[in-house]
Amino acid sequence: MQICHSQLRSRPPLPCPKLSQRSSHTAAAIVLSRAPPLHFPGQLLLRDPAEMGSTSSMLTQYDIEEVQDHCSHAFSQQEIVSLYHRFCQLDRNGGGFVSAEEFMTVPEFAVNPLSQRLLRMLDGLNFKEYVAFLSAFSPHTSLQQKIEFIFRVYDTDCNGKVAFDDILNILRDLTGSFMTEQQRQKVLTHVLEEAGYTKDSNFTLPDFMKVLGNSDLKMEVEVPID
Repeated sequence: MQICHSQLRSRPPLPCPKLSQRSSHTAAAIVLSRAPPLHFPGQLLLRDPAEMGSTSSMLTQYDIEEVQDHCSHAFSQQEIVSLYHRFCQLDRNGGGFVSAEEFMTVPEFAVNPLSQRLLRMLDGLNFKEYVAFLSAFSPHTSLQQKIEFIFRVYDTDCNGKVAFDDILNILRDLTGSFMTEQQRQKVLTHVLEEAGYTKDSNFTLPDFMKVLGNSDLKMEVEVPID
């Protein structure tokens, strides 16, 4: 069975950083890099071994290579077949797109403190877009691409800039009742000032590159294959 054409159509609380023991850029990197789900919910990838077998017949070789090119070869052909199988499980109505409601049926995703923010990036993805989204977590993806992904999580209004309040809002999601509002603002203000920024700064992608460029981001996901 060939892939549906619509599927190919383009379309733990945060610890307070100990600033006296870290460089300013390292401290800022901790704040900026902790927001995304650095270990992507496994249930978006895992499949039931009992349902294996004829999965590869769902994609033609041309389809697999096209998707592989679209994600810049972040995944092997076997991994793409596995991802397609899981995509079909999520796409319960068979429409060729996965809706926000369908993503929220995954328990690990539903309880993620950033799930609502991620849904704006996930809602209505076709298969190629689904794979492209997950490619940010591939060990074959460059650090620059990973930082670009993190920036998109923070840039909630998609204007190419991230303000102090944008970062603070994500810290609220992550820390919940484990930190008071005063503690969050104090820590964030201190970290940004140590890195040469102020509460009034608007952060662009180059700023994120500057802060995170020398960090050891752990954004990896293992795709189960035969």
